[in-house]
Formats: sequence, structure tokens, C-alpha cells
Amino acid sequence: MQDRQADAVGTGSAAVPGEAHFHTSPGYTTYLPMTEKQIKRRLAAILVADVVGYTKMMGADEHGTLMALKRHREETFNPLLKDHDGRLVKLTGDGALVEFPSVVDAVNCALAIQRTLKDQNSANGQGFELRIGVNLGDIIIDGEDIYGDGVNVAARLEPLADPGGICVASIVREGVGSRIEIKFADSGEVAVKNVERPIRIWKWHPDMDNPSGGGDRNGHRPTTAVTHVPSIAVLPFENMSGEPGQEYFSDGMAEDIITDLSKIGGIIVIARNSSFAYKGRNVDLRLVGRELGVGTVLEGSIRRAGNRVRITAQLIDATNGAHLWAERYDRELTDIFEVQDDVTRRIVDALKISLTPGETARLNDTATTNVEAHDLFLRAREILNGAINREGFKKSRTLLERAIALDPAYGEAFAGLAFAHIFAHMNNWIFPAEEALRQAGDYAEQAAKLAPDDPTVLHSLVVVAMMHKDIEKCKVINDKVLALNPNHYDSLHVRGAIELSIGNPEAAIPDLERAMRIDPAMNHRGLQFLGVAHLLLGNYETAAAIFRERINLVPDTDIGRAMLAATLGQLGEHEEAGRIWRELIEIRPDYSAVEHVGKLFLDPADGKPVIEGFKKAGLPVR
Repeated sequence: MQDRQADAVGTGSAAVPGEAHFHTSPGYTTYLPMTEKQIKRRLAAILVADVVGYTKMMGADEHGTLMALKRHREETFNPLLKDHDGRLVKLTGDGALVEFPSVVDAVNCALAIQRTLKDQNSANGQGFELRIGVNLGDIIIDGEDIYGDGVNVAARLEPLADPGGICVASIVREGVGSRIEIKFADSGEVAVKNVERPIRIWKWHPDMDNPSGGGDRNGHRPTTAVTHVPSIAVLPFENMSGEPGQEYFSDGMAEDIITDLSKIGGIIVIARNSSFAYKGRNVDLRLVGRELGVGTVLEGSIRRAGNRVRITAQLIDATNGAHLWAERYDRELTDIFEVQDDVTRRIVDALKISLTPGETARLNDTATTNVEAHDLFLRAREILNGAINREGFKKSRTLLERAIALDPAYGEAFAGLAFAHIFAHMNNWIFPAEEALRQAGDYAEQAAKLAPDDPTVLHSLVVVAMMHKDIEKCKVINDKVLALNPNHYDSLHVRGAIELSIGNPEAAIPDLERAMRIDPAMNHRGLQFLGVAHLLLGNYETAAAIFRERINLVPDTDIGRAMLAATLGQLGEHEEAGRIWRELIEIRPDYSAVEHVGKLFLDPADGKPVIEGFKKAGLPVR
């Protein structure tokens, strides 16, 4: 797959966004595999906290200081980290290093900590204060520890914060934009040790809270109440049958559980592509939790012999490796649907998730009750999930047609045929190619008639609409998919890309960030769009960091380099922009910024910051 194609939002002068030509559905997608590099380093928000005057306090009252610090961590600091999806990397005496998947979560957590401490000190007399520094940057993961420039800068920012306050880098202020309710004060540029160029810093203190903004009579704003959202990764079930040909069955059960859990709004479910990256690897589940940013992991095994199946499943707390729930099932094959339902329900109960009536109904909705038809569907889905070729297309089509013959009301099987024919259209396996797309549309429409509330089925309609460049239809159906499945990675990405294409980058960012949270293995894809959104908003430092991470993950990216060059032009770093441009031209000599902007936005005028960046850097615009 050439990067110039994978980077494109679509084709034509007014393409529908979403990379439809290469990414179709969580169940039917040829994804790039997650590499060690992608797992071991990533862009993250880093928070460093330290107690003000700790040495002096210890000298005055060692025991009382230690007890107060311990109480603060247990009752305030650690619970607030959990509420904001933060992971405590390590404690350093009176300090702490924490990582967050989102810069918004990091800043909101810092705000909550400092406001809570101020309120506690006001109520109980003077206690201790923290300084907090927050940065967004590249981190390298080494077991439970993290290091890298992103961590180093955060550590340098912390001492610059006022007692009881927060100091953030310019990239953090840009990254949060208008998504938090406070304003940072510009504190100028500072030279930071081991960092070549000065960093612009911004500060906040609880005393800056505006009394007119809904606080109490003392001007204190209440800390926003945050409910911790459970998170889970479902690993591929181990095939214990002794037959490699049964992999489709064990993988299929894990994927079905992922699909069911994804329909629940009160949980973050890691997408199949990322959780299945651990297939065949003997890995510590606590490491899985750290790498995927989840609190729980489900693992299991399946032994299938004739018409009987033995299934084990266990839910693990990824923070400490403790078992939250475990069960073994020894059933007839015809009971497979009941087992899947029971595992899903047990997870819901163990994580204390309250289901809405709609979620309960969706979990009770079964795509088919025909075990043989389902088995054929799983075989076809395994083919469509892989590196499909012409023969694979023909085989998957035959399997799905047989499944439909056994259950003519099997909507998901019709959707499978739609995706198979989308691949046929993309690869010219049916002549003319337009005939394959027409058939894909027919199958998708039939699937939607049979299963109008199935997210995967509806997503097949979304992809067909993308192929036809029908943005309105794509948007309406895509929104319905997300209402039914808030964890649907592709739909989150599509909605973000649509907002980007119509010149609404601020609305695109939350969906793009959530998509990356759900499927970190696809960050190389999401970073490209997220970087463009920040570039359009004028968040040039943030955009540059994102595009650099994109290049780190996809070293031969051409579009990533083009966008970085434009961003550097906006930042005034013209020499570096020229260097990146020369790398781009080596990879893609015919690159055209005008053509790229025309494909990326429905109105090319929305791409003005890109063109301006090239011009400012003295780069050719053609």
C-alpha cells in the first residue's frame, strides 16, 4: 500500500472523507499491523507534580508530612487520576509522573487536583501545595516507566508553576483549545535545559477562577464531577483444538464479544485491530493494559471437538493482575450464542455498568440463531479480515451465499457480501468495476432492511455512500451507527474526517481523538487527520508535533511530510521546512499541494493555511 493512497481522504475534486478505498469496517478491513515501534512509543500528555517546600515541611514534622502526603494520594490524587483516565507511572518521593491519552484529560485532572487542594486547605487550615507541569510530546515506553523529550519538558515545566498552580507548554494550550473552561496567562518564553529552542509557557492558578462563572461566594469554581469510564481489551481466544483451521472460530468468538461490548455507551472497548495485535504472544496482561490504556483485559480459550465446545474466559484487572471474574463452559455447539451472551453479561456485571433499555435490547438482539450459518459467516469474515486477494474474494462470497441460503434473514451476512464487493470494486476483480459497486450497494440495502439497527450492517451503507461521494447520506447513517455503537472506530474516524472536509476542524478533533483512543494500532492514520485539524485552527506547535509522530510511525509518508512542511512554514522555521520538503520530493516527485487541498476539502478555500504555509517557507505551490 503506497502512503500517498493511504493518506488521501478520498478521490476526485470533492471526495467524501474517510479513506473508504482502504478502510471499510472493523470486521472487514485490511489494516496495517501494529508494530513494536507503534506500541513502544507514542504521543502522550504528561503531568509532573511536586510538593512545594517538601524538604522544609519534613524538617519541621516528618511524620505528619508523610501521613498528610499519603492521605492526599489515597483520597484525592489517585482517585482524580482514575477519573481522568490517567496512569500513575511512578512516584518520586514527594512528586509523581503521570501519563494521559488525551491532553484535555491531563489538564482537567491538573485543574481538579489544584482546586480540590485549595478547597481543602481553606476548610482545614493551611496544608501543602503542589506545583504541576503538563506537556504533550513523544514518549518511549520501557516496561512500567516512560521517558523521552515529552517527559523531560514536563519535568522542566513543573518548577515554573506557581505554588498551587499549573504551568503548561504552548503545545498544551493549543491542544486543549476551547475544550476547557479556563484561560491560561501568557508567561513568555523560557530556556529549558536540554531543549534547543525556547518554549513559550502558560500558567494558571485557582485564584484566576472567575467568580461570575458559577463559583461560590468565595469565587471558587466547583471541580467538574467526572465519572470513571471502565475500559477493556478483549484478546483473541486461544485455539486449543489442535487444528489451525479452527482459528476462525476462536477469533470469531472474541470478535463477537468485542462487537457486543462496543454497543454499550458506558465503557471504552479497544477495537479488534489493536487487541488482536497480541495474538500468539505470551505477554503480561498488565503490560497489555499499559500499552492499550485499559483497566481490564479479557482472555480465554476454546476447545472445539465435534459438536461440543469447552470455553474458558477470565476478566483480569490490568493494574494488578487480579482476577475479577472467571468461568468455564462445557456446552453443545448449539449453545455458543448463549455462552457469548453470558460472557458479555458477566463483564457488564463485574465492571458495574448500568445498561440503558436500548443497550439491553441491542445485547439481546441476535443476528442469527442458525449455528451453521454463523459458522460459515465466521469463516468468511476471517478471509475478509486478512490480506484478501481475488481467490479470497471468491471464497468469501461463496461462504456468505451459503450462510444466506441457510438463513435468508441474516443481515450481517448480506453486509459481508457488500464489503466483499467493495474490495472487488477497489481491486477491479469484477469488470466493469462499477458493477461491483452496484452489487455492493444492493447487498448493503438488503442488509439494512433485515437488520436496521445493526451497526456493522449500517456501516456497509456508509462505505457505499462514501464511494458515491454522497456526504449527506454518509453523515446521517454514520451518526446512527455511533448512536448504536459509541465505540465504532471507523465511524468515529469518518465523522471526524467529514467535519474536517467541510472546514469544521474544531468539531473533528474529539471524534478523531476518541478513535485513536479506541484503536491505538491505527494512530498512524488518525494522526494525519488530527494534525490537519490543528493546522487549520492555527495550533501550529501541536500540529508539528503530531506530524512528526506520524512520520515516526510511517517513515515513508509523503502527505505527513507535506503537512509538516506547511506547518513549519507557518511557524517561521523555513530552513527545516525546506529539509522536510526535499525528503517529500524524494518520496513523491509529483506532489501537488493544490491537488492535495482539492482532495482534502470540499471547498479548497478551507485549505488556505496549508497553501500559506508553503508560500511562507518559500516552497513551490503547484
